[in-house]
Amino acid sequence: MEVAVNVILIIVGFVLLIKGADFLVSGASSLAKRFNVSDIAIGLTVVAMGTSAPELVVNIISGSSGHNEVVYGNIIGSNIFNMFLILGIAAVIYPITVQKNALWKEVPYSLLATIVFFVLVNDVMFLDKGENALSLTDSFILLIMFGLFLLYIFLNMKNTGDIEGVEDIVIFSNLKTSILVIAGIGGLSIGGKVIVDNAVAVAHHFDVSEKLIGLTILAAGTSLPELATTAVAAFQKKSDLAVGNIVGSNIFNLLLVLGLTGFTSAPLVYDAVLNTDLILIMIGTLMLFVFMFTLDKYKIDRVEGALYLVGFVGYTYYLFLRM
Repeated sequence: MEVAVNVILIIVGFVLLIKGADFLVSGASSLAKRFNVSDIAIGLTVVAMGTSAPELVVNIISGSSGHNEVVYGNIIGSNIFNMFLILGIAAVIYPITVQKNALWKEVPYSLLATIVFFVLVNDVMFLDKGENALSLTDSFILLIMFGLFLLYIFLNMKNTGDIEGVEDIVIFSNLKTSILVIAGIGGLSIGGKVIVDNAVAVAHHFDVSEKLIGLTILAAGTSLPELATTAVAAFQKKSDLAVGNIVGSNIFNLLLVLGLTGFTSAPLVYDAVLNTDLILIMIGTLMLFVFMFTLDKYKIDRVEGALYLVGFVGYTYYLFLRM
């Protein structure tokens, strides 16, 4: 009976996520049009921050409770879901156009953030220490990098460029735009938390390990806002918003969410087994860069989106073999 209630609540969470994503995309797009700000900038800030809220909530709670495997598994797993599953689905729905600015700046910064995090947590490999951990200093470095990223975004807010479909964006009143954005973020955050809480309860009922929960159920649950928002953006043919959401969310997850979690709960012991998963994120980011120069230039087409999905299926199979 208890498991049945959990499943019902998961379905309710899905409804909140989908409606929240719809509200947030509409409100953020209206905001971009009203203030002459590009979709890519809004995607990298308002939308990315809203869809990263579940990761932040889950990680702060997990970190303060000493569940380090959940902390790392949640973020690393979420970024893999974002890059391979969500970007793949979005590209299959509608080929994604990527602005040159994003290709040469945001995507490389996402790769740099992953590399820096890899170096910071592998103390045994790089500093010859007794154990791997994210220290207070490491967390501070991540937060500084996040601050630099935000500074770059806000300095480029007025760089509108060519925005596909921008003429179709509806401009709402200030009040309605604010309500849409707030309701969207609220729906995403609450929906994500409801899904995660109840998915974890179901997992515990079937005696699943914390590491597997972090990399699969929690990662999938907290990535659902990105999936919902990116799918809606893809269906509305707002490809800048879709790419900005994925790249921005990955940067937010690594730099802001892990930075704040480490800042409040350091040191967070790190399991080097997760290095394979981090390397996969790097490969996925490099694939995004390579895809810009194959088939349709500056586009992720349906074939390339399918390759991401194949990669995700292969990773999932490997993950369960490893566990």
